Amino acid sequence: QVQLVESGGGLVQPGGSLRLSCVASGFTSEPYMIGWFRQAPGKEREAVSCISSAIGSTDYAESVKGRFTISRDNAKNTVYLQMNSLKSEDTAIYYCAISTGSYYCLSSYYDWWGQGTQVTVSS
Repeated sequence: QVQLVESGGGLVQPGGSLRLSCVASGFTSEPYMIGWFRQAPGKEREAVSCISSAIGSTDYAESVKGRFTISRDNAKNTVYLQMNSLKSEDTAIYYCAISTGSYYCLSSYYDWWGQGTQVTVSS
């Protein structure tokens, strides 16, 4: 059973930074993609960024491009999301997830999900 555990969320002022981590365990094969998704109150879950496990190619939502950076350390089974220049609209629960069969950065293609970590951006 694959397990994903996010950490690093918290309260930060606008313009500040946070780094989220996601540690995975229980793999039986290499995943296709690892992604970060977020859900704000009253809104649908949306993709933030995804990274291919083997190659490291990345996708970013337009709203975070230039501010967020996704990376992974395969030896540690860990994926990171460095978030800089945070805005109030970044406030959401952030989830990491794994796709075992596709290279799309859309939530419906992801099979395993973490419990989420809260990010709140407020002055």
